[in-house]
Amino acid sequence: MAIVRYREEDIPPLSKQRIAELNALAQRPDEEINYSDIPPLTEKFWQNAVRGALYRPKKSQVSVRIDNDILAWLKKDGKGYQTRLNQILRQAMNQSLNVAP
Repeated sequence: MAIVRYREEDIPPLSKQRIAELNALAQRPDEEINYSDIPPLTEKFWQNAVRGALYRPKKSQVSVRIDNDILAWLKKDGKGYQTRLNQILRQAMNQSLNVAP
C-alpha cells in the first residue's frame, strides 16, 4: 500500500453532492448515531491511556551554541543527544508554562 500525500492546494474541491451529504449528516442529532460496532470505553482503558502518545510536533533545524561540557554530557550516552536535549528543553518549557507532562 502506498501513502499518497497532498498539499492543501492540490486537494480538489468537494462536489455539491458531497457538500449536501455532509450537511445532512451534520444536521442529524447525536442520538441517531449507531455506535453498536464500537465497544464502550471502560475505566481500565483510560488507566492505560497516554496523553499525546501519537503527537509528533514539527521539528526545525537550528544552530545552537552550547558549552562544550554540556555537549559532552549530552553525548556521553551515545546516539540521541539531540533528542535528549529536546526532552530537557520541553520539560523546562512545560514547567515554565505549568503544563502537566
